[in-house]
Amino acid sequence: MPKICIVLATYNGEKYLAQMLDSLMEQSRPADLVIAVDDGSRDSSVQILNRYAQKLPMQITVLPQNTGHRSAFTKSLSLAAPQLDEGDFIALADQDDVWLPQKLELLEKAIDSFDMVYGDAQIIDANGNITAPSWRASEHLLEHLSVETQLTGFTNVTGCLMMFRASLLKSILPIPQNVPVHDQWITLCASVSQGYKAISEPVIQYRIHGNNAIGEAGNHTWQNKLLTNLQWSKAIRESNLYNSLNTAQRKFLNEFIIYLQKRFCKWLLPSQLPWLIRNSSKINPHVHSAFGHLTHALFGIVGVKFATHFLGKK
Repeated sequence: MPKICIVLATYNGEKYLAQMLDSLMEQSRPADLVIAVDDGSRDSSVQILNRYAQKLPMQITVLPQNTGHRSAFTKSLSLAAPQLDEGDFIALADQDDVWLPQKLELLEKAIDSFDMVYGDAQIIDANGNITAPSWRASEHLLEHLSVETQLTGFTNVTGCLMMFRASLLKSILPIPQNVPVHDQWITLCASVSQGYKAISEPVIQYRIHGNNAIGEAGNHTWQNKLLTNLQWSKAIRESNLYNSLNTAQRKFLNEFIIYLQKRFCKWLLPSQLPWLIRNSSKINPHVHSAFGHLTHALFGIVGVKFATHFLGKK
């Protein structure tokens, strides 16, 4: 029977950590291994982990200083890798969520021949009250994105909702330094390999409380989002995963990088309009009308300098 390993990164999570660990203990399909990496917490997170090490099959590693969300998960995945066979499964955990009791059982049954599966989530507030029944519906997330769309920086999967095969670690590790967030990278690796699927059932209660760890992508201004997308695309091109892309995907990635670089140094890019129209469904997957695609393509020829000086973009 395949093992299931839960990978957890903690950082100053004492407020909700015990409740999350309780929900791991209540799984209808218990985990075989829990790898917990504390990322230099200054509160009682480590003491809480040690207390639950008597109740869960947990291995705890304490880092001397904070390295960041992505690095902590990289460390925990690296610790898990030599303990798992390729047919085993990995589920990522955040310190402040609550897992629904059927999470591991549902995801294990649903993964089929895919490399990754993910579920939905109920949204809860700081006090545990349900504020929305579906994270996917609230955020208007598409269930599936093409590889090309993911190459542009779009992502639709949150790590705490996923389960993936341990065999995927060969592609995942090491996570490139310039990848903004780990779950985006894992989803792309799965897409390039045997693919991923979504199930409609909620598998966790996803807590939104104002202090969630959101990776290292910087602030969310329009210009910084473009910079993050450029960083992401370049990281893919410089990684070993690039060689696993097919010819068309590599061609699209290189054209997208050139396009973004031009957008930062030119006021207008009218010569890019045919390419933007041709690839609009990949760059703007949420748009479904011809008019909408044309509108986005026309804005796409506007350079950063023009947008900041004349359109008030930041």
